[in-house]
Amino acid sequence: MLLTSQSAQAQKKDLAREMYELRIYHYSSAMQEKRLLTFLETAMLPALHKQGINDVGVFEAWANDSSAVKKIYVLVPYESLQQKSAVENKILTDATFITEGSDYIEASYDKPVYDRFETILIQAWRLAPRLQKPALNGPREKRVYELRSYESASEKIYRNKVEMFNEGGEIALFKRLNFNAIFYGDVLAGPAMPNLMYMTSFDNLESRDARWKTFVDDPEWKTLSGKPEYQHNISKTTITFLRPLEFSDY
Repeated sequence: MLLTSQSAQAQKKDLAREMYELRIYHYSSAMQEKRLLTFLETAMLPALHKQGINDVGVFEAWANDSSAVKKIYVLVPYESLQQKSAVENKILTDATFITEGSDYIEASYDKPVYDRFETILIQAWRLAPRLQKPALNGPREKRVYELRSYESASEKIYRNKVEMFNEGGEIALFKRLNFNAIFYGDVLAGPAMPNLMYMTSFDNLESRDARWKTFVDDPEWKTLSGKPEYQHNISKTTITFLRPLEFSDY
């Protein structure tokens, strides 16, 4: 049966790989935190929602409580780099955004809202093309979003790890064991390359630890990780525990 134009477009959208912007704000004072969170809650998220970007995650690191330099993580999904550019241009002319975000936009050099921010651009993988919001049931304040970054020693070795996740079956294993993965993808631009990133989610830290133990003990993982062709394909792993803020879409 031939697809109608509308259904063909829908299918094309389903197969298209999203792009994610992970923006990480670094700040060091309680006043900066208050101003930054006010901007995100009252200006940035409403402006993104107005442009049809609805699944925006805003998180803080669990380590914020004791860290001298604290971080806020903002995850924004886009259909493409072109959509990202178009949305940002529209937001800059949004009267409500300009008004609600004036403290952030007009911040003076001697009273900055943040110390610095970094932007990481991520391209979703073919076998995980769309962001998935998790179905979590535990109290919001106890939820754990685990952001993982895997670096490799070379581009060729990096592609081997990506293959291990996709064709090798690592993504399918995470799904079978209910890791509630949000996204998987290639880092296209960021401070550590070559690099892949993914995010999983859990009701609480105890659930997280139990799932990982199940993963490590699973016969399928033991077989996959023992294959000669998949050895030594990660040179550095960075794990960050995040929790969602009240106004996050997650």
